[in-house]
Amino acid sequence: MSSPQSHLGLSARSEVAVRGVALDLPDTTTTDLGSTIPLRRPGGAGPSADGHVLVDGLRTTIPINPASPYRLRDGRLVRTGPDGGVTDLGVDVATVARPAFYDLTTADGVPYEKIARLHGDDVLATTVVQTCVRYGEQDRCRFCAIEQSLHTGATTAVKTPEQLAEVAEAAVRLDGVRQMVLTTGTSNGRDRGARHLARCVRAIRAAVPGLPIQVQCEPPAPSDLAALQELRDAGADAIGIHVESLDDDVRARWMPGKASVPLSQYRLAWDESVRLFGANAVSTYLIVGLGEDPDELVAGAAELVDRGVYPFVVPYRPIPGTLAFDDGDPAPDPELLAEVTARVAKVLVAAGMRGADQAAGCAACGACSALSAAGG
Repeated sequence: MSSPQSHLGLSARSEVAVRGVALDLPDTTTTDLGSTIPLRRPGGAGPSADGHVLVDGLRTTIPINPASPYRLRDGRLVRTGPDGGVTDLGVDVATVARPAFYDLTTADGVPYEKIARLHGDDVLATTVVQTCVRYGEQDRCRFCAIEQSLHTGATTAVKTPEQLAEVAEAAVRLDGVRQMVLTTGTSNGRDRGARHLARCVRAIRAAVPGLPIQVQCEPPAPSDLAALQELRDAGADAIGIHVESLDDDVRARWMPGKASVPLSQYRLAWDESVRLFGANAVSTYLIVGLGEDPDELVAGAAELVDRGVYPFVVPYRPIPGTLAFDDGDPAPDPELLAEVTARVAKVLVAAGMRGADQAAGCAACGACSALSAAGG
């Protein structure tokens, strides 16, 4: 049974996941954000404009939102009221220091920070190919900003296996990184980019043999499921194949390009991945706030759990540079997020599946979801 503290943590994490935190700065500029939350991710395919902190010891990403009533003050999460009063929410918050490996440059002259970034306090993450065949305006996932950081010069289009191996070795040696996540934009090939991921995994494995690695990609074509075997043979410990929603109407509206891949193809890839990697080593994202019926989302999550697939429940976040942000689509209600998260966590607990038991990946990190606060 969940403790009162876990309920408090789930509620607080759901609130700040949606509403973010405002930063107390000496002036009205935003140039000094790093002095308050040193580790931030300003753009990319996933949750962006976030600060990385530890909430009651759990990795957490928090959007930076000047309009939020929440603030970090003296190592605590507080809420300011309309009258200016401050309420301590009983949650400890610790910031994560800027990693030492960010100060280095690869042998071919690229800053390490443009190759991979620290997530949470010990997870190294990268998008190995920062372009996507679905990024045209008619096909683009409306919540995705994968090419935004490329356009701003914050990253490079393609990370080579050699670069990733070099950065991973330094991140482990200098900053105690304990796991790595490799994702990719979708390619035109039948493997959807999986084979480049496999080459990257092999190089990293050679440089740091003990580092757990998760890979993430779209389902390969049914005629090329062998690409999943190649990922496993390369040394990947876990895989994420992200569907975001199991509702075809929601998929057609929010991710028209990916919606052209039928759910049957996802199920085929999930089942093959569970066969190769094992139960609770395969995961997928489910996004709260896209308009899917909450009961159907929870039921879909339960089906995934039955398959051995971990449903990583996260909120939709309005990210600058995305189509949804431009259209003004709001984030979900925090209470809805907390409710759905708690219900999915209950299913996971009953099945004995925890993100913390995974070797590597988004669920193992847990920063972008409140599931870990509810026992999942």
